[in-house]
Amino acid sequence: MKENIYISGFADEISPDFTEQLKTVTSLGMHYISLRSADGKNIAEYTPDEVREKLMPRLAQYGVKVSSIGSPVGKVGVEDEAGFAEHLAGLERLCEICKLLDCRYIRMFSFFIPHGKDPDSYRDVVIEKLRKFAAVAEKHDVILLHENEKDIYGDTGARCRAIFEALASPHFRAAFDFANFVQCGEDTEKCWELLRPYIEYIHIKDAVSHDKENVLCGTGEGKIKALLTRAIRDEGYEGFLTLEPHLVLFASLQSLETEDAANIIKKNKAKDGAEGYAMQYHALREILDAI
Repeated sequence: MKENIYISGFADEISPDFTEQLKTVTSLGMHYISLRSADGKNIAEYTPDEVREKLMPRLAQYGVKVSSIGSPVGKVGVEDEAGFAEHLAGLERLCEICKLLDCRYIRMFSFFIPHGKDPDSYRDVVIEKLRKFAAVAEKHDVILLHENEKDIYGDTGARCRAIFEALASPHFRAAFDFANFVQCGEDTEKCWELLRPYIEYIHIKDAVSHDKENVLCGTGEGKIKALLTRAIRDEGYEGFLTLEPHLVLFASLQSLETEDAANIIKKNKAKDGAEGYAMQYHALREILDAI
C-alpha cells in the first residue's frame, strides 16, 4: 500500500467500549480511528478535560491516533435555531478537542430539510449557517469535512458543489461517502467528478439502490474500486480512507439516523461489530492491493 494512504475508521461500530475498539483496530494493523463515540458517549458530549483524562491515555497505550472527529455538527433541522446555536457553541469545544488530539479534521453536516420541502429553497440559510461553522474552524485552524448525508441539504452532488463554491474556504472541505450517494439515487462517478476539487477525505461504505441496504465495500453500487483506482493511481489522492462498514446494528446507530436503525441495517452480515469491521478492512485491503 502507498505510504501516503492511511486506513482509519469509525471504531464505535466495533463496540461501545473504547478499549475494545482500540484492541480490534490494532489487531488489524490499523493506527488511526475516526473518533465518533467512546464508552457509549458521543464525542460532542465530552469536554477537553475528559478527553485528556479518559481517552488520550488509552490512545497512547495502543499507539492509535485520531484521523478525524466524527461529530454530529449540522445534524439538526435547518429551521431549528436553538439547535443550530447549540451546535455552533459545541463546535468551539470540538475544535479544542481536535487540537488536543493533534487532529486536523472534524466531520459535519449541512442540516436536515423538513420532509416534503424543496431543499433548494433553503440554500441561502444553509450557506449562511455553514459560513458561521467555517469561521469557527478558521479561527482554530482546523478543517471541517462536510459529509453527503441522507436527508440533509448537501445530500446530492450538485448541492454539495453549491456549498463548496459558495464557501470557497480551505477550512471547509468534502468527506466523500459512496453509500450515501447511492442511497440518495446519485451516480457516484458523476458526484466524484463534480466534487473532486474539494475532496479531502473518503469514507469506505457501500450500498445498493434497490433497498438502500449497506453491503461490504466493493460489492455494491458505489463504484468504490474504480473510483479509488482513479483517485490514487491517476489523481494522486493522499490521505485517509475511513471504514464505516454499517454491516451490523451497533449501539450508537440510532442516534445517527432519522429513521429506525433496523431500516438502515436490515440484517446483520457478521456475528458482531468486530467481525463486520474486520470484513470491511480486509475487503478494502484487497481493493488497495489490486490498485
